[in-house]
Amino acid sequence: MLARRRFAACALCAATGLVASAVEAQAQTPGLTRTVLRRIDYPDEAHAVVQVLIDIEPNALVARHTHPGVETVYVLEGEADLSMKGQPDRTLRAGDTFVIPPELPHGARNGGKR
Repeated sequence: MLARRRFAACALCAATGLVASAVEAQAQTPGLTRTVLRRIDYPDEAHAVVQVLIDIEPNALVARHTHPGVETVYVLEGEADLSMKGQPDRTLRAGDTFVIPPELPHGARNGGKR
């Protein structure tokens, strides 16, 4: 059975251009939907913590990309293959967590099975 994959991500990012780049990235990534759950701006207005729910359609490819801050992810459901520069590819399953350092190229391919 084909199923969407859901990831909860929380990232500490540079606030400048964050919202615009998130909207552009979503428009450029078919099969991926981002829902911002919470955003907390730091007092210096240069940084923010953003909590996002990501839905990835079956067999969708998330092209290699980077983020300006640390990305911390918890996989809510499903299975996907994650590739990060300098590390072996790994399969993610519900309950898995991972951290991606700032500016590290990474991407994913969603599986088609549950």
